[in-house]
Amino acid sequence: MEGIAARFYDEPMTSNIADPEPARSVAFTRMADGTRDEYQYLSGLEHEYISELPQRLVQALRRLDEGLAGYQISRYQHSLQTATRAMRDGADTEMIVAALIHDIGDDLSPENHSQVAAAIIRPYVRAEVTWVVTMHGIFQMKYYAHHIDLDPDLRDAYLDHPWFESCDNFCSRWDQESFDPDYPTEPIETFEPMLREIFSRHPFDPAVVGDADAPQAARM
Repeated sequence: MEGIAARFYDEPMTSNIADPEPARSVAFTRMADGTRDEYQYLSGLEHEYISELPQRLVQALRRLDEGLAGYQISRYQHSLQTATRAMRDGADTEMIVAALIHDIGDDLSPENHSQVAAAIIRPYVRAEVTWVVTMHGIFQMKYYAHHIDLDPDLRDAYLDHPWFESCDNFCSRWDQESFDPDYPTEPIETFEPMLREIFSRHPFDPAVVGDADAPQAARM
């Protein structure tokens, strides 16, 4: 079998042993042309990259500090405050982390930020938490939509859903309450261990996400 070293482009070696060796590049330019060795190599790099997801989420949250203006606090502070309220209200770790990242999509996808946040957390939490994050944008409209000539009662279409009350609680007790500059909000460091715990899980574990989501582990 053609060895991986023969398939990769040559990379200059560094003489400083303290510096990490730069990642090499595969030779193929079409996915169909890649070899097993190459994909095994890329898979290893991907696992390393995925392991750093909690740090990248913290960076993405911090960027919300420079986002939408007009409120008394930034979206970043709102996120921290929502998670703080959830934690002090006795929520479990999955729901606290959901509260922390629920608006993380505001930066790049403001028109469907709920779905973006839900997609990020979905492989690692129970289905209820994913549904709450997905739907929180609609449920939150209860508190303001009538002021901008939109329907505040869109959520009523889900009155019979088993997680309606859970999403209502998420919004009424934590999300819509968390725009207070005087509230004693926990810093991001409080939540970093929780982020690491949730996002270090094996993705789409049926024991966590349920059997309905388990096939997603095969990746499309």
